[in-house]
Amino acid sequence: MRGQGGQPGQGGQPGYGGQPGYGQQGQPGRPDGGGGYPGQPGYGSYATSRVYGAPRGREIAGGTPPGDPGNGRRGKGRKRALIISSAATAVVIAIAAVVFIVTRPGGPGAPVKGFVPTGSSPSQDAQQITTAFLTQWEDGNYATAASYTDDSATAQAALASYGKYLGLTKMTATYDSDTAVTASPAATASASVAANPSAAASASAAAATPHESVKFTVNDAVSAKYLTTTLRSTWGYHSTLVAYQEVNSPGWYISWQPAVLAPNLTATTRLATVSVAPKVDQVTDGNGQLLTSYNDPGLNTVSGLLSQDAPPGQGGNAGLDVEIQNDKGVAVPYSQAALIKENDIPSLATTISPQAETAAQAAVATHAESQMVAIQPSTGDILAIANHDGFNDFALTSDVAPGSTMKIITSTALFNEGTLTADTPVECPKTFTVQGITYHDDNNESLPAGTPFWDDFAQSCNNAFTTQYTHLTGSYSLAATAKTYYGLDQDWGIGIPGITASYFNAPLSASGSELAQEAFGEGELSATPLAMASVAATVDEGGFKQPILLPGTKQVTATPLPASTDANLKTLMRAVVTSGTAAGLGFGPTVYAKTGTADIVGQDQPNAWFVAFDPSKDIAVACLVLDAGYGAQVAAPEVLKFLNSY
Repeated sequence: MRGQGGQPGQGGQPGYGGQPGYGQQGQPGRPDGGGGYPGQPGYGSYATSRVYGAPRGREIAGGTPPGDPGNGRRGKGRKRALIISSAATAVVIAIAAVVFIVTRPGGPGAPVKGFVPTGSSPSQDAQQITTAFLTQWEDGNYATAASYTDDSATAQAALASYGKYLGLTKMTATYDSDTAVTASPAATASASVAANPSAAASASAAAATPHESVKFTVNDAVSAKYLTTTLRSTWGYHSTLVAYQEVNSPGWYISWQPAVLAPNLTATTRLATVSVAPKVDQVTDGNGQLLTSYNDPGLNTVSGLLSQDAPPGQGGNAGLDVEIQNDKGVAVPYSQAALIKENDIPSLATTISPQAETAAQAAVATHAESQMVAIQPSTGDILAIANHDGFNDFALTSDVAPGSTMKIITSTALFNEGTLTADTPVECPKTFTVQGITYHDDNNESLPAGTPFWDDFAQSCNNAFTTQYTHLTGSYSLAATAKTYYGLDQDWGIGIPGITASYFNAPLSASGSELAQEAFGEGELSATPLAMASVAATVDEGGFKQPILLPGTKQVTATPLPASTDANLKTLMRAVVTSGTAAGLGFGPTVYAKTGTADIVGQDQPNAWFVAFDPSKDIAVACLVLDAGYGAQVAAPEVLKFLNSY
């Protein structure tokens, strides 16, 4: 029966999302070498105090780095290019000379800062400062490494955060080679002033300052989470820095820029590892027919999500990529390099039944804005998802009041509490007032005091339920009953990796007038056809089997219905089709059902609901037709058409 005075509004659950696209970015050219070594002014002329470091043994780079880890054939539709050249082995350079930092107190000009190498040529000096920088970086001495640059504060922060998004467990960095470069006077003077603001380097002096472009290799042990596992790999790449001698000083600096860490990095980007889910080439129904062939919005969504993210345990394996991300964590297009290639799945079968899906598609075609879900009660398998509402998938995502189909859960709570049985006389008055709000039965109908409760249910007389609201508290509340016995009001994973949702909601705090309204299926309640089909399936089976779309999916569990409660519920639902609101429509002797009609503020007509199950066919079904009319007149005939075809 249709309740008046209802106040819920229709909303929508957040839609399922998709994965961002992949892309690649080219690697910038390395500066060309040029010019000879012009000499180092002032060497040997300073009174110095030396701070000696602890040199580390290294050997000169040799051999050829391995191939680009991004090369090779990738998964379908994935465009990748290596942002950074890879290297498989780390080579070490040996330094026999003592490396030290010099400060010069007193005398004309500012103190000498930076790193003072002991080489006999710019190449050797560049090699020494680079090796010292890399050694401190890999040892985690970021402040010391940063002190060798001309922007120590920025460099220290960048070095310290380098491994945060890489899942870095170990890194090594080694000098490869260097090439003399010609620096512009303006750039060198600017760098010199940045390193020593009191210095006023002239253009001619700047032109005479040695600059060396140094190539080095980084090898990282990286990781990323995928579901409950951690993927691990090693990643090697080449990078380049420029080391230069300060004007009029023996001190050397590394010209700091984000690309020192890795090519193509900027001040607003970072390196990160990401897991790459295995994909599915074809998602099918239980008989191997493509889900997309049904042209249903819900099945298209399911197919798309499973194609992009294959579920675990189906034969696929996740991959691991390294990429450049912006500061929001979004990948820079075309920046991915593959460390571990994912293993895709050729075909994945769902629980969708061709027979059930075809029957459901034909049934919902009767009315616009109609949607239907069919479930196998014995397993929880979702056999059909059908929508006739444009591109909407309200079979899985609607967020509307369930109307009088909620009376199944209300009756469960009352039976469990011990207040009623199916035969208990319960009056349904024309009006009932709670906290100043008066509820009227549709068309001012009523049932006398001696009416057995099964008949109140069959006729869907609302005030037979509003009058019971004081019994719906504590463990017998609607919210508690829905969760404990029907597995509702909690997240279900139906088989799509990483996506769970609650397909039903009953507020825990409901009381007074709100609770009285919820007793007949309106107020702040919300439900989907998937949830209400599961309610019917639970009564059929005598216990909850969580709906799933993939065989083997882990299912939420619930407490079985007490045998007496389940028997009483079956009595009520059978009466609906024999003498109640669905009588005379043509349902067979093995069908149990409940009609529902939910008034929605702002709609011309109410939403029509109908749920049913047929134990002889091991099938339960729910139909919702939005803005359509009475459940018995609109939704029930669609379910009848489905059951007759299945």
